[in-house]
Formats: sequence, C-alpha cells, structure tokens
Amino acid sequence: MTRKQRYDTVLSYFRTQMPEVQTELEFGSVFQLLVAVILSAQCTDKRINQVTPELFRHYPDARTMAQADVDDVLEYIKSVSYPNSKAEHLVRMARMLAEKHDGEVPSDMNQLLDLPGVGRKTANVIQSVAFGKSTMAVDTHVYRVSHRLGLVPQSADTPYKVEQELIKNIPAEDIPRAHHWLLLHGRYVCTSRKPHCDRCELSDACPSYGQT
Repeated sequence: MTRKQRYDTVLSYFRTQMPEVQTELEFGSVFQLLVAVILSAQCTDKRINQVTPELFRHYPDARTMAQADVDDVLEYIKSVSYPNSKAEHLVRMARMLAEKHDGEVPSDMNQLLDLPGVGRKTANVIQSVAFGKSTMAVDTHVYRVSHRLGLVPQSADTPYKVEQELIKNIPAEDIPRAHHWLLLHGRYVCTSRKPHCDRCELSDACPSYGQT
C-alpha cells in the first residue's frame, strides 16, 4: 500500500466514523480554551476538566486573571502536572493579553507564540479550534499514531516535521478534524504501551499491526 493509499483509507474511515469531532476540553470562551490547553500539557483532559470549573468561576476572563496572584491561581490547579510553572504562565499570559490585546486572545501565530506558556502545539490548537484555521497540532498521541499508521516517514522525527508531513498530505478542509481524529485514536485505541489492535478498524492499512 502506498502512502497516498494509506491516507485515503485512514481519512475515509475517520470521515465516516467521526464526521463531527471536537476537543474533549471544556471551556466557555477562547480565553478559557487557551487556559485549558496550557494546563493540559502532560496531563489528561479529564483532570483538566475537573480543575477548570472552579478556576473559571473565579477567573472567567483575562482581565480577572491578570489581577490574580500566582499563589491564588496555584490553589485551584495544584492537582495538575507542573502546577507551579503553569500558575505563573497563566497569570503572565493573562496580563499580556490585558496589556497588549485588550483582553482578547489573538488569532495570529506569532502573537500567540509570544504569550507565556504557549508553544507551537498550543498555538495550533487555538488557531484550529477557536478560529477554524487549517493548522495541525502534534501532541504525543498524534505523533505516535502518525508513525504507527505509516502516515509519516521515520525521518519525521520531531513534532514539527510530523506537522509538515500531515499538512502536506491531508486536505485543508480535513485538517482541523484530523488533529482530533488522530489524537482520539491514540488516546483510546492506539494507546502507547498496549495498543488495542484487536479492535482497531484500521488494521488492514496499518504497517505496525501486531508488532507492538
């Protein structure tokens, strides 16, 4: 099977099985999405969704969080991974939004990357989920599944290289959904330690089937 045929098979499957798909993070605004994505680094969405309701009740927008002390924010997120650094990033990020962007989250990539705590993956999620842009966020799930399914060559050995390969081969209109397709497949089926190959409907197209 050629790589193009593999893409055709994989994308056709996901278009049929998950025509409508979205992030599992819970949020009520673009700012809250940004906060949730920053918190989700190396942490589960389930944990973040347990933490953010109370956090957002006290700090629903950038202006209110910009007035907070880091220790106050830390109190609400202390159960997530790396809470100290994340609390500092959130407060600094909120202050920059209040001072430079009138409290609103920008859609420009460079402006997003200037925000404390925001890397390329986070910026791509915001651009895709909040602003509908054809950007591909590559987290550990997307990276792993892309390699296992043979969607990218072994030479794509960084998240950025995987991102570029996926964007090159996936139609622009599918890219916002494709991030979630690959992520959710990695989260629930093609898991890291023991992939559930026995219930994977992409086994016929998967060069890694039965090898992990």
